[in-house]
Amino acid sequence: MPHVIDLRNERGDPLPMGEIHVIPDQFKLYWTLPDGKAWVYPIRVGRDALYVSGTFYVGAKKEWPSWMPTPGMLRREPELYEPYAEDGMEGGPGNPLGARALYLFQEGRGDTFLRIHGTNDPRTIGQSVSNGCAGLTNEHIMHLYERVPLDTRVVLYPKTGSDAFVNG
Repeated sequence: MPHVIDLRNERGDPLPMGEIHVIPDQFKLYWTLPDGKAWVYPIRVGRDALYVSGTFYVGAKKEWPSWMPTPGMLRREPELYEPYAEDGMEGGPGNPLGARALYLFQEGRGDTFLRIHGTNDPRTIGQSVSNGCAGLTNEHIMHLYERVPLDTRVVLYPKTGSDAFVNG
């Protein structure tokens, strides 16, 4: 299971409570709590060229979400994604979004097609393998999903090649 840590010991200054912070070089997601503490979850992240940093908010939440490849996925790997191009895939244990998904939006842009979601392949946790999304085990995304309300601020920090957790 994820565990609670005192971020002040790791960072020196606390982050605001009720936010998600993704640190790609550490393969960790932090859900901030009062008093400088945070739940910490091991994650997978997007492959280098596909990872997008920035500030987002949770614009939608779905249980056992359906999935459809993005146009970019179809261009990059048509042999892998073409079978799902028209109808996608219904939610369920074999779905690449896993048990739950948090949909990341930006002001003025709406849905970014980035997600924080479960995975049907937990062996990928701790790797840069996705098409841009942050992935957790299904058990962990269900734990996080119950705690995170809509409109939660989400910060995806840039990849730096360092495992330091600095406020970016």
